[in-house]
Amino acid sequence: MKGRPQPPMGLLRRLDAVARAAFPAVGTALLMVLTSAPVGLPSALPAVALACVFFWSVFRPGAMGPPACFLLGLLQDLLGFAPLGVGILTLLLAHGVALRIRRFLVRQSFWVVWLAYAGVAAAAAALGFVLQAVLSWRLPALAPALVQFALSAGFYPAIAALLTGLHKAMRRAEDRA
Repeated sequence: MKGRPQPPMGLLRRLDAVARAAFPAVGTALLMVLTSAPVGLPSALPAVALACVFFWSVFRPGAMGPPACFLLGLLQDLLGFAPLGVGILTLLLAHGVALRIRRFLVRQSFWVVWLAYAGVAAAAAALGFVLQAVLSWRLPALAPALVQFALSAGFYPAIAALLTGLHKAMRRAEDRA
């Protein structure tokens, strides 16, 4: 009926709304913990963190704010035994870039989003290389930065496919509520 106020949200509806709002950050943290397991291969931790932060910053920016990016960057630094601040700065900058180009990217095809993400991944790998050089006062090997870029760009389609399905399910649930 028009003009009639909606009934107040019940406890279950509030819990559902909070869970949907927290899912991007919590899900990213869980994926980061899973990928930090030592398996003898190059670490996929920074690639997964960057891909998730970029995706959620573009498609659900309200759920992936700067405080969440800061905490995820701190978690990345702690899990990856990196100098504190490298992951934080990288994820915050990636979040800022994603928000800046968000209006353009949400209307584009997957290929354009992937290309934009590859640019962000290249910048993140370069930033990591520069920060490592500055912090250690010596020029590090270039291969780890190139591997990190390749992992980041290569993992994005699989991560984006998973997160797109979750995002659509969350949107359907919101439309029903």
